Amino acid sequence: MNHSIKKVSIIGLGALGVMYAEHLSQKMKFEDLRIIADQKRIDRYKEEGIYCNGKKCHFNYVTPDEIVKPSDLLIFAVKYTHLQEAIEAVRHHVGEDTIILSVLNGIESERDIAKVYGEDHNLYCVAQGMTAAKVGNQMTYKHKGMLCFGELNENKNTEKVECLKRVFDKVEMPYEINNQMAVKLWSKLMINVGVNQTVAYFNTTNQTIQKEGPERDMMIAAMKEVQMVAQKEGIILEDREIDYWLNIMDGLNPAGMPSMAQDVKAKRYSEVELFAGTIVRLGKKHNVPVPVNTEFYRYFIELEAGY
Repeated sequence: MNHSIKKVSIIGLGALGVMYAEHLSQKMKFEDLRIIADQKRIDRYKEEGIYCNGKKCHFNYVTPDEIVKPSDLLIFAVKYTHLQEAIEAVRHHVGEDTIILSVLNGIESERDIAKVYGEDHNLYCVAQGMTAAKVGNQMTYKHKGMLCFGELNENKNTEKVECLKRVFDKVEMPYEINNQMAVKLWSKLMINVGVNQTVAYFNTTNQTIQKEGPERDMMIAAMKEVQMVAQKEGIILEDREIDYWLNIMDGLNPAGMPSMAQDVKAKRYSEVELFAGTIVRLGKKHNVPVPVNTEFYRYFIELEAGY
């Protein structure tokens, strides 16, 4: 394992991709941070510009065909619907010692990446606590939140974890280390399944689920379905995990909305496959009824068919 991280590549310039790319671009040499995108996208980015909190970003773009020195750290920040093409696009950036970090929601992306590049490259990661939104080429955030990363199931930091810790300290990236990431990933999936889908389903803002009522009840019921299928998959999500997330939810900006509600508003394809889709598939696999997620799945698939 490589002991130092000098070259970093990022694929995906959604809200998180822009936020992390902008942060790293302030702390690294221009040529050491690479943003992977196809030529058409690069032309558009250069023509329209990309802005983070009103400030124009200056990024070093490379196309997937360019032969480059492999990255020490590769960050996937695409939407799940674009993950397969992203996995192909990063081929030249993956070397023997590359650490791969996926900031995608859900529990699927690391598995998909490992199928192509092997499990050895992965560190597991959850992006949490950020408040960010992207409209067109403008990304704004109030809180950067932090990257919680580590191994799936270890008692201590591995060399890979130490390696990433050193570079995050150096570039002042907010982080937390957790080497029991299996539970963490499922817990994050649980909140996304509840909050993201409920707010988008009712086409509303956070305030709807912050008070007692049918919307909050539906959200909690969706989260409990995740808890049930997780148990069948060998992951115990305690009730206190639900309480922990409800507490965080209640502190969010009532006028804000999660990414899926933003997608619905903008008539963009959502991450329903990653949220309800995952729970419906696992419900069938384990013979566990998941009526709330079944309804979410039906609703969003039908809605998006009309785009």
